[in-house]
Amino acid sequence: MTDSMFALIAEELARIAADKGETLPALGPDTRFLGGDLPIDSLDLATLLVVLEQRTGKDPFRAGFVQFNTVGELAALYRPALHRPDMPAGSR
Repeated sequence: MTDSMFALIAEELARIAADKGETLPALGPDTRFLGGDLPIDSLDLATLLVVLEQRTGKDPFRAGFVQFNTVGELAALYRPALHRPDMPAGSR
């Protein structure tokens, strides 16, 4: 999975892990956020969601919590924010 939302999530997770002195393992769409191999906790996940909202301008949880467990599921929630109709196709 190489789309830009996945890359953004990976970038932010790497930053969060580095801030904790940890190394981020390889990510895939089925990588679980909590209870898996990622060196993050629920507070780190909340921080990630705030950063994603700031960077994309989208809050997929505005109408209420949406269940997600994996990196791929979270990327799917934000992906539409990267395809704004006012952006020319070549600039995405």
